Amino acid sequence: MLYRTLLLNLFYKNIKFLRMKIDYKKYPLPKRLRHHTKPNFYFKFSEIKELPEYYPPIYKKFNWNEIYSNSMPPDFLDIGCGKGTFLLNMAEIYPQKNLLGIEIRKTLVDWLNNFIKGENIQNCYALWYSVVNGLKFIENQSIEKIFYLFPDPWTKRKHIKRRAFDEDFLNEIYRILKPDGQFFLASDIKEIDDYHRKLIENTSLFNFQVITNDDQWQFPATNKEMFCRKENIEFYRLICSKKL
Repeated sequence: MLYRTLLLNLFYKNIKFLRMKIDYKKYPLPKRLRHHTKPNFYFKFSEIKELPEYYPPIYKKFNWNEIYSNSMPPDFLDIGCGKGTFLLNMAEIYPQKNLLGIEIRKTLVDWLNNFIKGENIQNCYALWYSVVNGLKFIENQSIEKIFYLFPDPWTKRKHIKRRAFDEDFLNEIYRILKPDGQFFLASDIKEIDDYHRKLIENTSLFNFQVITNDDQWQFPATNKEMFCRKENIEFYRLICSKKL
């Protein structure tokens, strides 16, 4: 038992710096990769008079047996998965869990799914979708863990309306989380961390714990977290649990 505990402690101590090996010659990243996509993609389709070309699809249901080898729905959700560093590492660490990444930039989603298919990763999938349209395709109380890590801050006043994190978003997170599920937040901008806390408190849907050390956060690092650590930039983390 002591030996197993020591091994687990060593594993969690080094888990942040795990990196799934990717042959970028075999799987070249998209060229001219932009940080943002079309502005209208950040608004609900019901609020747009004319949907722009290539607006992310609207989903109401999913046939999960066409996505995951075990035919089961997702267990973990990574919202804003970007290049998928966190998503892919989590899939490797938790092979018994199904992971779904959601990303608004189609070029990244296509690249991720090409890699996932090419490497025969059977518990992971990336979905091209704008989360502002809700998560109706996910069953009530079905998700164990939801990650919303280092989202676009949209700090300019005129851009705040593009933030996905609002009361509707939190209501959806609450609906799909299992009673004992957890919702994880991270940002390197204090204003955004304050914004998250205030909205969580106002909705009264979640309790949250402020993370002060890595022992409380035993997950691999995102690209952004690695950059923050390298440049000695402070970042902020919360773990939220449902109020029952």
